[in-house]
Amino acid sequence: MGNKEALQKFKDMRSKMLAGGGEARIAAQHEKGKLTARERINLLFDEGSFIEDGTYMTGRADKFGLDKNKFLGDGVVTGCGKVDGKQVFVSSQDFTVLGGSLGEMHADRIANAQALALKNGTPFIQVNDSGGARIQEGILALGGYGKLFRNNTISSGVIPQLSVILGPCAGGAVYSPAITDFIFMVDGISNMYITGPEVIKSVTGEEISQEALGGAAAHCGTSGVAHFRFPTEEACIEGVRKLLRYLPANNMEPSPVEPCTDPVDRETPELMDILPDNINQGYDMKEFINSIFDADSFMEVQADFAKNVVVGFAKLNGRTVGVFANNPKFFAASLDINSSDKGARFIRFCDSFNIPIVSLVDVPGFLPGVEQEHGGIIRHGAKILYAIAEATVPKIALIVRKSYGGAFIAMSAKQLGYDRTLAFPTSQIAVMGAAGAANIIFRKDIKAAADPAAKRAEKIAEFEAEVMNPFVAAGYGYVDDVIDPKYARVELIRSVEMHITKREDRPAKKHGNIPL
Repeated sequence: MGNKEALQKFKDMRSKMLAGGGEARIAAQHEKGKLTARERINLLFDEGSFIEDGTYMTGRADKFGLDKNKFLGDGVVTGCGKVDGKQVFVSSQDFTVLGGSLGEMHADRIANAQALALKNGTPFIQVNDSGGARIQEGILALGGYGKLFRNNTISSGVIPQLSVILGPCAGGAVYSPAITDFIFMVDGISNMYITGPEVIKSVTGEEISQEALGGAAAHCGTSGVAHFRFPTEEACIEGVRKLLRYLPANNMEPSPVEPCTDPVDRETPELMDILPDNINQGYDMKEFINSIFDADSFMEVQADFAKNVVVGFAKLNGRTVGVFANNPKFFAASLDINSSDKGARFIRFCDSFNIPIVSLVDVPGFLPGVEQEHGGIIRHGAKILYAIAEATVPKIALIVRKSYGGAFIAMSAKQLGYDRTLAFPTSQIAVMGAAGAANIIFRKDIKAAADPAAKRAEKIAEFEAEVMNPFVAAGYGYVDDVIDPKYARVELIRSVEMHITKREDRPAKKHGNIPL
């Protein structure tokens, strides 16, 4: 073969590779409101920055018709590119090629991209759009998933791993995203489930649609499996780009800092207008968050799940911090099973990647009830305690209104490992609320009084004044400072910067055993 012929063959192969499953299948993809694997990559990366890897890898299985269905790249696109100048490795499954099914070479391409991301200390993004394991390849496909799960696990806590579900993701395929740090989904396009609606109906008799079973709303709002939900693929990919701006490339880098135009000394007197006079009245903690942190910087994580806790990333004087806050708008901000899981996993991510944690506290305790107890609230609540005690990043707590019982320890206790705990003058800190405490401590006095109601009110006020006010806790060193709410932003910035160079040595061990 001469040079001219060889070059022409190369061009033909290149065209065939770029065509994926062909025009008809690409058109079918577009008719579903879905982009192709390469279109998604073009949206994700800075223009002209993508470098493909493993371009010509081809499946070698040849049974059950696969001998007549060979595709260059084997149904997935892998490589690296730049997102706002930051290098990122990616895999993007191509549903137009054999339904994006995972076979031996398909898995090897993804595994190679994972390994390169780890070697280079860069984030890894996997875009899932697949019918699952390539059945014709049998155990080779199953072994391929095993490689991916192992790589996900080894990379966990070393590089950020993001999963973007832009089509079906079923069976064993769901476990790779589940191991990664964050999952993105799109309404009407994304689906995740172990077994689909038809199998469920045949086994249990239950009837449910694909969307209701494993769509974005189900996993972002009910199961808590996913973290971000978007109306379109374009918005989803922009969300991925946005999140990357908050994250370091790996666990050796500090929390990212960018120029800040929001004044460091900006006062926040509006916080007292947000706080109701009635200590039992609800309000939206997100108003606090938007007031304190750099303007328009808060990116909430799992916004639709376990709403009694708010977690997410924000900027504080330009520095990325993790926000861990109670929200009295839901369940009076009590910690329950789901919010404990949500908070603990977010805290562990922040600790893995050197992101300081700011805790905004207004919590009456852990949620009581038979359902919670039998559902394992002890085990789940312990996850927050474990995560905070384990974390070595700067941990700053601000007690906004109340901090009671075991929840006080989880959200703000210096003895658990918080580096600095602040409180508003109006806040209350105690084992329980004043009414419950008075009923126990002063039961006899109240019962014997000529006017039990008046005596009870008197004892409640006495308990609030002598036990619950923050100056009592400050007197014992449990609170580092009682601050004016209008200086909340200033004091949090000062507190984070005060501890940004902290170092903590821990005993050598393989790993701890967090309650799961």
